[in-house]
Amino acid sequence: MPIAPGAPAYGGDQDDDRGAARLSGPLFRDETFQARELPAETQNPEPMSDVPQTPPAPQKKSAGRDLSAAIGVGVGLGVLIVASLFIVKAVFVGVIAIAVVVGLWELTSRLQERKGIKAPLVPLAVGGAAMVVAGYVRGAEGAWIAMALTALAVLVWRMTEAPEGYLKDVTAGVFAAFYVPFLATFVALLLTADDGPWRVLTFLLLTVVSDTGAYAVGWRFGKHKLAPRISPGKTREGLLGAVLFAMVAGALCMQYLIDDGSWWQGLLLGLAVAASATLGDLGESMIKRDLGIKDMGTLLPGHGGIMDRLDSLLPTAPVVWLLMVVFVGSS
Repeated sequence: MPIAPGAPAYGGDQDDDRGAARLSGPLFRDETFQARELPAETQNPEPMSDVPQTPPAPQKKSAGRDLSAAIGVGVGLGVLIVASLFIVKAVFVGVIAIAVVVGLWELTSRLQERKGIKAPLVPLAVGGAAMVVAGYVRGAEGAWIAMALTALAVLVWRMTEAPEGYLKDVTAGVFAAFYVPFLATFVALLLTADDGPWRVLTFLLLTVVSDTGAYAVGWRFGKHKLAPRISPGKTREGLLGAVLFAMVAGALCMQYLIDDGSWWQGLLLGLAVAASATLGDLGESMIKRDLGIKDMGTLLPGHGGIMDRLDSLLPTAPVVWLLMVVFVGSS
C-alpha cells in the first residue's frame, strides 16, 4: 500500500504519530521569558528590509525508502522466482519453504524481543517446511494434517521449559504456524494444476500490481486516510488505485495466461486480490504497530524483511486458489 507523501515511517508503511512532549516548567523558561531581560536594542529590532528573503525550497515527495535498492532487490527476487517456477516446480516449492522458514524466524524473533513471547522456532520451522511440501504432494488434506501436527509439536516442545508463559507462547506459536506456512501452502496448491506455473505467476502479478497501483495513485492523489489508527500512510485513493490496476491485470491474465479462463473472471479475481492484499498489509501493520517496530527484519535492502514482502501475498494465496478452483477447476 502507498505511503503518504512526506510521512515518516513507523510500524511498517505507517506514519510516526509519536510526538515529543513540549518541555516546560521551572527549568524551561522559554515561554515566560520577559522582554525586560533582553538588551534594549534586541527587544524591538528593526526589520532587515535590505536583506533578501529566500523562500523555502519546496519539499519533494518521498517514499520513505531507498527506491533504487528496493527496485534492485525486487527485480532480483522476481528473476529467481520466475526461473524456479518455470524450470522445475520442485525448486519453486523449495523457494516457498525457505521463505516460510525465514519469515517464521523474523516473526518469532520480534515477538521475543518486543513482547517476551517465546514461540518455539524449531517445531515451527520444521513443521512449516513440511506443511508446504505436504500441500504440494498431497493437496489440501496433506496441508491440514501437517498443520495439526505442527500445532501439536509446538504444544509438546514448549513443555520442556518452565510453565510460566506457556499459554501465550503456544498461542503465538499456533498463530505463527497458521499465519505463515499454512497460508503459504496455498501457493503450492496453485502449483499442482496442469497450468500451475501460470496460476502462480498470475497470483504474484496481481498482488504486485495491486500494491503498485495503490502506491502510485496514493502517492500522487492520496488525501483521505483509509485506516489512520492502523496505518496513517494508506489512503482511500490508493485503495481505488489498487482495485483498478488489479482488475485490469486480472482480466488480461485470466484471458491470456489461464487455460479456459475469461476476462470477466479476471475482473472479479482482481477485485478480490486488491481487497485481500490490502487487508493483509493492514494486518501486518497492526502487528508491527503493536510491537513498536518499523520492519520485521533487515534482510532485504529497501524492503525490510521477508515478512514485509509476504504481508500482502499470504492472505491473497487462499483467495486466488479458491477462485481459480471455482472458475477453471483444480487441475
